[in-house]
Amino acid sequence: MVILGIETSCDETAASVVKDGREILSHVLATSVQMHIKTGGIIPEKAAREQVKSIIPVIEEALLQASGAGGWRLEPGSSSNLQSLISSLDCIAVTYGPGLIGSLLVGVETAKTLSYLWKKPVVPVNHLTAHIYANWLTGNPTNRNLEPELPAVALVVSGGHTDLVYLKNHGQMEYIGGTRDDAAGEAFDKTARLLGLPYPGGPAIAAAASHYPLPTTHYQSFLPRPMISNNNFDFSFSGLKTAVLREVSNFQHPSSNLPLPTSAFAYEIQEAITDVLVEKSLRAVKQYKAKTFLLAGGVAANSRLREKFELRIKNNKLGIDFRVPPPELCTDNASPIAACAEFNYHPLSWQQISANPNLSIMN
Repeated sequence: MVILGIETSCDETAASVVKDGREILSHVLATSVQMHIKTGGIIPEKAAREQVKSIIPVIEEALLQASGAGGWRLEPGSSSNLQSLISSLDCIAVTYGPGLIGSLLVGVETAKTLSYLWKKPVVPVNHLTAHIYANWLTGNPTNRNLEPELPAVALVVSGGHTDLVYLKNHGQMEYIGGTRDDAAGEAFDKTARLLGLPYPGGPAIAAAASHYPLPTTHYQSFLPRPMISNNNFDFSFSGLKTAVLREVSNFQHPSSNLPLPTSAFAYEIQEAITDVLVEKSLRAVKQYKAKTFLLAGGVAANSRLREKFELRIKNNKLGIDFRVPPPELCTDNASPIAACAEFNYHPLSWQQISANPNLSIMN
């Protein structure tokens, strides 16, 4: 199938055309992140207003870009005009939750309108589940050996969510565990603010951490790794934020009188969060006897997190396939929305679809 994906769950406006759930024919994104940097975070009403301006031009550009991509064959005798491109679509996939309600409505109502006008079915897609399917966008639809092998354990880690799931097969997912309070991405954002670093916090923490000169002696951690030894697969990062606030106020290492630079705090924050994510995820992989581990979501773009998973899997000889999308497919975009619809194809009429900001990954 050729599917138009639409994503507007937060502050991005994205559209993509994907063939067979594996090959990206176009990938268009309009972001308002520069506006949110000025305010230190997302103001929902402003994000939604920017999306109203962007949604139609972004969709039109995605369709036009796809017309020049190899593999999308237009109807016989058709010319490369917009109407013929629309005729070649099999369906529309749209994020219907979770997310900011104003932003979700922009995408959902646009998809419903286009469905009515174009007489195309609509597949409502859970934004969190879609993150996992970024790992199927191999770019090579003819070689199915490149696809992740199931069953798999997947970690979806982003600004608003941290969830571990067991994916037995497409459409057969079991919840393993998740955050009891703050998500990992939220912890990055809020601790970055405590350090005086800009929004978004994850990239800012990673950049600052890269400037920290590690001592030649054994590194001594000073922040907690919440719930890392608990006999479950849940997460909690609110206590870590409190610990950072306390240490920033002291601004010195607990075992010395030396002041700590921002880079040292950033390094330790990144180590603490990634230590917990890696330990609990790989414990789940062992318990569920998964063949593949799938990392997904915005925080999956963190290079230190990727590095730790790769090293642990290799050094412990776990014998599993580790998959993580390229960084540009980890953050919010429409390509995984279309891919998810391909593998979980449950089309509805436009009248049956409505935005739901409170979805969990199991809805």
